[in-house]
Amino acid sequence: MSEIVTAGILVIGDEILSGRTKDKNIGFIAEYLTNIAIDLKEVRVVADDEADIIAALNALRHRYNYVFTTGGIGPTHDDITADSVAKAFGVGIDHHPEVVARFRERFKGQDLNEARLRMARIPDGADLIQSATILAPGFMIGNVIVMAGVPSIMQAMMDIVAPKLKSGVKMLSESVRANAREGDVGGPLREIANAHPDTIIGSYPFLDENQQPNTNLVVRSRDQAKLTAAMDAVKAMVEGLKAAR
Repeated sequence: MSEIVTAGILVIGDEILSGRTKDKNIGFIAEYLTNIAIDLKEVRVVADDEADIIAALNALRHRYNYVFTTGGIGPTHDDITADSVAKAFGVGIDHHPEVVARFRERFKGQDLNEARLRMARIPDGADLIQSATILAPGFMIGNVIVMAGVPSIMQAMMDIVAPKLKSGVKMLSESVRANAREGDVGGPLREIANAHPDTIIGSYPFLDENQQPNTNLVVRSRDQAKLTAAMDAVKAMVEGLKAAR
């Protein structure tokens, strides 16, 4: 069996923590990683503070196969992600000649100012994440993928970097609607989970079309046979509850 590949996300920005900007990237990355058989294990959100970024990045990159960062690679004074990543890896940082050349084609004269040139600063040894439609690139250094915070740009960067990533065994998933309250299924669901230790079984309450409490039951496993066995048990439990009503 292929190895399990894991990832963490580090969201960087005061605007996220203040609530001024509502994050739209975590869900996208999580679903994207699931589809390419990489398990997202942890998400952290930190302020635009160098020490906090370095500490969080080091913790995540030593724990998981990949770390995806979003935010903080723009032109303003508080965009310090690139510098923080360079310090976390103990490497220098400078204006990347290829990026500077692209900027010179795009910006003429005084438009190519110091602020815009900040976006051309890339840690030594990093690989660029760029395309014809992405002006300011992200980059990958070690197992860290540094991307923009703007959702449309981040999504384009994910498409570029994804083919370069290794993947593991895909997590399979099936679900069934219980037509019962979560409290009604809690006990028997625990027994099923204990009987099927190689699966992950979750219950997710919601209000149905009649505004009544209901529950979706989800079984996940990397082994189809084990998934099927556990799901059969869950469905039998649901039918048993239905018959008892």
